[in-house]
Amino acid sequence: MHMAIIGYGNIAQRAVAWLAHRPVARLTVLMRPARVAALEEDAALSKAAPRVSVVGTIDELLQAKPDLVVECAGHQVVAEQGPRILRAGHDLVLVSIGALADQGVADQLQLAAEAGSAQMTLPSGAIGGIDLLAALALAGDVQVSYRGTKPPAAWAGTRAEEVCDLSALTSPQVFFEGTAREAAMAYPKNANVAATLALAGAGFDSTRVALIADPAATGNQHAYEVSSPAGGFAMTIDNAASAGNAKTSVATVYSVLREINRKRDAVMI
Repeated sequence: MHMAIIGYGNIAQRAVAWLAHRPVARLTVLMRPARVAALEEDAALSKAAPRVSVVGTIDELLQAKPDLVVECAGHQVVAEQGPRILRAGHDLVLVSIGALADQGVADQLQLAAEAGSAQMTLPSGAIGGIDLLAALALAGDVQVSYRGTKPPAAWAGTRAEEVCDLSALTSPQVFFEGTAREAAMAYPKNANVAATLALAGAGFDSTRVALIADPAATGNQHAYEVSSPAGGFAMTIDNAASAGNAKTSVATVYSVLREINRKRDAVMI
């Protein structure tokens, strides 16, 4: 399989490192032009695939004709490049799921996927139970309430700093309560789980979200409750934070790898 990755931050780097255990046939990485030369010397890339190309423009990536494109670059890249990738007929794994909280972006991606006969996959990320939630949502009147708890350091550089003094917290602090759409738009690097739950269940405007900074937290906790006429369940997941990025759970990396393997495996589950 020829795989392309957009961006080379924490998630992409950890995914590439894992691919050394099961390389793809070819790998193309899209980076900012100024970083192309430096990335070409990255030894991890050569272990992930026998053929590696590092490119600086979306045109070069599309010309390479990858079988699968994995986006790891953020909301802005999704909005700017996602529709073009799908319209060109390339399947896309979207890591920055919170970008779909912008209805205009979501509509453009949908139309582009249809026009290009391509598929956009939304990995489960740091959350579990998405299959059951999506099934129960088909019964209608599904209700979802989510609580995301992370250490104060994971919320540094976000709007949480406007609500509380993260460095001085001695107990858990709820600094945001609202809808999944509001959470995804206000905390684009921290609320992809809320967006995933919204898309699988009750929608962005009906999914309730609370975000919490807890100085006692050692990782990232995701807890949510679901009720519907067909049944209900509650789930709590404690994830280790990814090394070098407290905002991201390690499980997110493995959920992306799972989608890569689903693309190339004969049997999927």
